[in-house]
Amino acid sequence: MGELYVPVSIESIHADQFPDVALYLRSGDKFILYKSTGRTFTPLDAARLAKSRVEFVFVSPRDLDLVTAFLEASAQRVLQDRSLKPKVKGKIIYQTALNYVGDIFEHPDKVTDFSRCRRVMENLLKYLASDRESFTALESVMAHNYHTFVHSLQVTALCVLLHSDAYLISHDEMLDVGIGTLLHDFGKIFVPQEILHKVGKLNAAELEAYRSHPEVGYQYLRKHTGISEIALGIVRSHHERNHGHGFPQGLKGAQIPRSVQVAAICDVYCTLSIDRSCRKALSSSIALQIMRQEMKGAFNDRLLDVLEGIVCTENPGQFS
Repeated sequence: MGELYVPVSIESIHADQFPDVALYLRSGDKFILYKSTGRTFTPLDAARLAKSRVEFVFVSPRDLDLVTAFLEASAQRVLQDRSLKPKVKGKIIYQTALNYVGDIFEHPDKVTDFSRCRRVMENLLKYLASDRESFTALESVMAHNYHTFVHSLQVTALCVLLHSDAYLISHDEMLDVGIGTLLHDFGKIFVPQEILHKVGKLNAAELEAYRSHPEVGYQYLRKHTGISEIALGIVRSHHERNHGHGFPQGLKGAQIPRSVQVAAICDVYCTLSIDRSCRKALSSSIALQIMRQEMKGAFNDRLLDVLEGIVCTENPGQFS
């Protein structure tokens, strides 16, 4: 994966508040110094970059802790700032959540700070509840982050919306659902990178290693964190399928908790509908057609209907 340079939305940089760190621009796979420490990032900088259609600058791995702590601490202020447009708020809140996911994937021991995870998710829920079109802001951060992190956030956002449309659940349960989906692929940290990024079919040993990630993630989080059984269930069982042919336990139908069924649907839909290095994203309608026909029996039909109502809208930019 290489060194984790972290994107920062230009709108989140306030000269009198943002940490004094070096800022970089991305050029292909390289990061070029734009602002050194000791030099203020001014409104003129922001205007100049905006004119060049640059939405994000990057900070180096050595400044990651400082910047992520600032962004997470600023989230409440961002949500309450009436001068910011909803899409700008979304870009900042989404990027803050993505930086959190990236941080714990790079440093698994940090996931033990459960209060931090809860704060990130609380702010994300507040933003998602603020505007039905909140998902469109996700597109602006997708191209600047590693696929695994974007996928985790995309699944979380869609899962929250699908839950709210399909079931009447409490805020606390929704928080558990959000945390579980944000961490659902945590176990992939323990799977060799060459397996995760292999183009082509996995052999039997590689497939077994890949299929271990839900159980490994579940066991680690169960031992080292205070997350709920609902959240742990999503981590462990998001590859279970209604017809019983999923893994790791081969659960079937009603044996699969409703939160897991929703997470599983969102996980597959988002996998099909996001660009990968080996495959272009599918449209919403094609992705759903595959899930209904080629994966027939794998998912709850009522939940697929609710998903269709969310993603197959007249707004082509929303999850398509």
